[in-house]
Amino acid sequence: MAAGKDKCYVVGCNKQHVSVHVLPAVQNRAAWLHFIFDGNVPATLPKKVVVCANHFTEDSFENYRQYTAGFARRLRLRENSVPTVRRKSAEDGAATASPTTREVGCQTEPAQIQKRTVGTQLSQRTLPPTFRSKGVQVTFSTKHTGVGVTSLAFAAPPPTVTSTPVKEPGVMEDMDIELEGSTSRVSSQGLDATHDPADSADILDATPTPVHQEKKYIVYEISIKELFQECPVCKRPCTIQTRRLGTFVAVLQKCIHCEFSRTWNSQPLLNSTPAGNLHLSAAVYLSGVSYITVQKVFRAMHLQTLLYDAFRRHARTYVEPAIVHKWKTSQDGMLQRLSMENAIVGGMRADSPGHSAKFCSYTMMDLKTNTVIDIQLVQSSEVGGTSNMEKEGLKRGLVFLKERGVNVDCIVTDRHPQVQKFLRENGINQYYNVWRMEKGISKKLGKICKKKDCQSLKKWLPAIKNHIYWTAATSTTGPERVAKWTSILNHVRDVHIHQDPFFPACLHSARQTKDHNKWLTAGTPAFYQLEKVLSTKKVLKDVAKLAPHHQASALEGFHRVILRFAPKNVVYPFLGVLCRLYLAALHFNENTTRDQASTSSEDPRHRGCFSKSHKVECRVKPIKTQETFRYVEDLTCLIMGEVFRDPEPYWVQLLQIDVPPDLSSGHEYLE
Repeated sequence: MAAGKDKCYVVGCNKQHVSVHVLPAVQNRAAWLHFIFDGNVPATLPKKVVVCANHFTEDSFENYRQYTAGFARRLRLRENSVPTVRRKSAEDGAATASPTTREVGCQTEPAQIQKRTVGTQLSQRTLPPTFRSKGVQVTFSTKHTGVGVTSLAFAAPPPTVTSTPVKEPGVMEDMDIELEGSTSRVSSQGLDATHDPADSADILDATPTPVHQEKKYIVYEISIKELFQECPVCKRPCTIQTRRLGTFVAVLQKCIHCEFSRTWNSQPLLNSTPAGNLHLSAAVYLSGVSYITVQKVFRAMHLQTLLYDAFRRHARTYVEPAIVHKWKTSQDGMLQRLSMENAIVGGMRADSPGHSAKFCSYTMMDLKTNTVIDIQLVQSSEVGGTSNMEKEGLKRGLVFLKERGVNVDCIVTDRHPQVQKFLRENGINQYYNVWRMEKGISKKLGKICKKKDCQSLKKWLPAIKNHIYWTAATSTTGPERVAKWTSILNHVRDVHIHQDPFFPACLHSARQTKDHNKWLTAGTPAFYQLEKVLSTKKVLKDVAKLAPHHQASALEGFHRVILRFAPKNVVYPFLGVLCRLYLAALHFNENTTRDQASTSSEDPRHRGCFSKSHKVECRVKPIKTQETFRYVEDLTCLIMGEVFRDPEPYWVQLLQIDVPPDLSSGHEYLE
């Protein structure tokens, strides 16, 4: 309840202090009422019966010392607390029960001391003390000249330094009382429904909050100027000067009447660099968005931001060295674990569209844990053309793993001819990714089904796709895979006994079919086209090398993550692409082991997924838990706390990267 708005029935009550209602939930309510009405409790109580904090002793509050020291904004009553202090009334001159305070070192009674203000006509809280509040960077040039203040039995907390003029000490808006065991809180502040009590700490933290973890707000310029229009000393208009550097603004306030001046900075300064500019550059880079996109958003809001040159300078000097260091540190731990066992890795290509790709990134993934262990970036000018980039990326990746002591048991790749030859010559076991092969065969059969005499083949497409995965998962040798694969040609003709000894018969139970039209007939165009696609020499050779254990589907998911950090329609320099690939790998490795989300009743959650190519089919997929971004917080702490202070040790790893010259460096410019 606001101060002074309710009648207090205690004699001599200072109504400018905050009052607390006598709620039904308050313990010892009868004692409270007996004290308030001085033993004459009426039969019918008023609608609002209140008592203020001056009628309680110091030990009635849990946080009295913190409150008087300025570390708490509200007073909290102890359980079973009862008001006992009565003050002297102006009408009857009754004695007070509250103790009087004496100044340390004074041998006279308080009534004998006559205090007065020396050298100033201002009120008590006009001149602030010499400490600074958290988050407000204000330097005062005023001096204290011994302002004498009459001591009170219930002292107010020391004022907080702000850039706005402080109100008179009689209006104590920050004084609240909390009743333990009651759900009601009486406050003198008019707070709206969006107020978060967690935003106001009652006790000052012993350890300061890092700069990048401080909360930030969007503040309008007109609101900033309102804080400095009036001089806090003489209450007259002041002159205001502002200067801006990116997201940073400094305000210089001067008073021509009393020569008061101060400078206010909107952000802390790290040496001479505003913390907000560096933090914004790091946040834009680490989140994977483009600076141009963020700049468009800022311009639409008329929100001040730093220039692109400053962003690139921060990226080259601090952000990219931190990313390389973070990735190398994470990679060392994974390779140390893999050096103790035989690794099954998968490698795949990810580049820009078209036949004139500039970059090729070759990813090495541990298929047992689905974690990215190495990324090699190749530029087309290094290998003499786009067609040689994938092989070069594979060679660099295998050499790197060998140098780190990782023994590659086998590798799962696509069916690139140069990769096949290279792995065969080096004696490395190679398996093909089933999804890649299924995708190629499905495209060919999809075109055949559109022909006039082959439409009956369309109903068999889902079964043929499942047959590819079943063949790879249930076979242990190459001949067994070929035998199971070719059995589909007999199965579609309702023939379930085969001549191949590796797979003599179908594994399903014998059953009678009512719909005989679904079976294909030998010699028809549909069966001829199906046999032509499934039983070619190249297909049978590739089927024998399908991966029987781990698949590279997780690697395809990683390529989708790459598009979030390095989209194909945005041009980045070599180091920019490499660092964004490292960020994608850090994000993927952190979230690859997410569990399935569940409901409040611990039931697993699922969602329906509709395919773009098959609009009739709907697949049920599990819903994973929310993604985490701990690597962003770790990198931000590394950039703001260590790299910015001394970037040279982090440049060593960055300079060890062999950066090829730009493609434009090999061209001559015509004048």
